Amino acid sequence: MNSHIGIPTRHGIFVAIFSETGLCRLEFPKKSIKNKTFKSLTGYKKGWFNHTTRALKKILSGIVPNPLPPLDLSKGTEFQRNVWQQLLKIPLGETKSYGELANRINKPKAFRAVGNACGANPIPIIIPCHRVLTVKYHLGGYTGKSNWKKHLLKTEGAIFIE
Repeated sequence: MNSHIGIPTRHGIFVAIFSETGLCRLEFPKKSIKNKTFKSLTGYKKGWFNHTTRALKKILSGIVPNPLPPLDLSKGTEFQRNVWQQLLKIPLGETKSYGELANRINKPKAFRAVGNACGANPIPIIIPCHRVLTVKYHLGGYTGKSNWKKHLLKTEGAIFIE
């Protein structure tokens, strides 16, 4: 059974969802959310929650998170998981294009599919799909709306065109 718990930040309460093997989803803050308490987590999930909270707050402050919590990416296809693993390799403050990511996974014509995989990313911010731009450094789309993408890239000091 998955455990849902809120992570309060200065940007609102994110919702972290943990499976039996790790963080499987991170949801952006919503206006009406009830924060489940930390006490509702047991055992190893408390540690995962602490790692997730630290990592999220560091990224939101433009700091490299280390370590990341264990990630459960089992809901994605093999292609999506390959893209998400490549996203984790993009350093804070740097960006890549959808085409560059397609080349990294040896599928040079799959830049649109890479964009779709970024859009399906279940753990935004921690798996940094916000660091992927169009070929000419334009923002492109973002699951958390473009204002989040802009905010995160500015916080990280990345170069992009609005």
